[in-house]
Amino acid sequence: MTDALSVYEMGRRAKAATQALAQAQSVQKNAALDAMAAALLAAETEILAANRADLAQAEQKGASRAMLDRLALNPARLQDMAAGLWALMELPDPIGEEMRRWRAAEDIEIIQQRVPLGVVGIIYEARPNVTADAAGISLKCGNAVILRGGSDALRSNLAVGEALRQGVAAAGLPADAVQVVADGGRESANELMHLKEFVDVLIPRGGAGLIQTVLREATVPVIETGAGNCHIYIEKTANPDWAEQILLNAKVQRPAVCNAVETLLIDRALVDSLLPRLVRALSAAGVEVRGCNETYAALQRAGMTAILASEADFAAEYSDLIIACKVVGDYKEAVAHINKYGTRHSECIVTDDVTAAAYFQSSVDAAAVYVNASTRFTDGFQFGFGAEIGISTQKLHARGPMGLIAMTTYKYLINGQGQTRP
Repeated sequence: MTDALSVYEMGRRAKAATQALAQAQSVQKNAALDAMAAALLAAETEILAANRADLAQAEQKGASRAMLDRLALNPARLQDMAAGLWALMELPDPIGEEMRRWRAAEDIEIIQQRVPLGVVGIIYEARPNVTADAAGISLKCGNAVILRGGSDALRSNLAVGEALRQGVAAAGLPADAVQVVADGGRESANELMHLKEFVDVLIPRGGAGLIQTVLREATVPVIETGAGNCHIYIEKTANPDWAEQILLNAKVQRPAVCNAVETLLIDRALVDSLLPRLVRALSAAGVEVRGCNETYAALQRAGMTAILASEADFAAEYSDLIIACKVVGDYKEAVAHINKYGTRHSECIVTDDVTAAAYFQSSVDAAAVYVNASTRFTDGFQFGFGAEIGISTQKLHARGPMGLIAMTTYKYLINGQGQTRP
């Protein structure tokens, strides 16, 4: 059990576990993943009971519908968590991969080889599935992981974590390769953010507030992830049917996720012909539209009611059935708006103009830039990576969906025959 340990002690144990993980072969890591999946399913009664207690507490605190959906577990979701671990078994093990080999000065041989990051700390909010996903991906890459979830999912995370630890131990690897912090308060998060002695990298997953706090306060190196103020720009040559189906998919399918669209930008040439159609479709799906002055006026001309947007609406990550709408003059103005308000996550243009598409993709500063496709595809599984630990919105080390490769680094192995530097 990890519930009585301090964060410092967890760090010490995680660092010790990395020594065994670094020596583990693929067959042993895969055996651990298999045992972790089986342990999750075997502990279904305990895990779902813990989750019901978390849900009841969240409801008492007035949690939103989206929040409750992120928090909830059921037998199907638990099966999906186990399936995710089994899927990891089928992926190539990146550790030990020879990236490059060459002869350098004085005929020394240099090999660039992929190795684990070491100890990974993850601070996340109310998604108990992250506990299993992050543990599995980390273990496949030979990393030990310290998981600090939010207080809303504390019971669920501890129950999931205990099952995963049992699976790791059953395969002969250190149970401390997976540890869950038993305190959902700010103090434990702060301690993890400053545990440079043991933690090699910290990954925050959650809303903009959490991510900005970690970026501002952590002394451990951070990979910035998640915050998604994503845009869809409907350019004047757009196929109207494509525009509607892409917009609805990106906003409505799962509004609480980071790759859901939060702002609709539309070309001024389309405000009377296409905008009313799009807003009717959004409204029929239960989406509240908050529009700029031109949007407001155009909808009134169409005999529709509207809500006037504030400046803050264009910077908001709603994670709900709400969307901001702004009219722009052309694709260059759309790009300028996105680069001002976006979070460098996922952006889309719907267009039939190759010049507009090329300008958009080359000029928008984001990890994933789409032409005529929903932003909902920004996902490690959809990209074919087989797994994902988060969506990086920064530029160093990793960007976009972070699969197994993103959870590794490399070192140089140098072999000589008595050479000395002249």
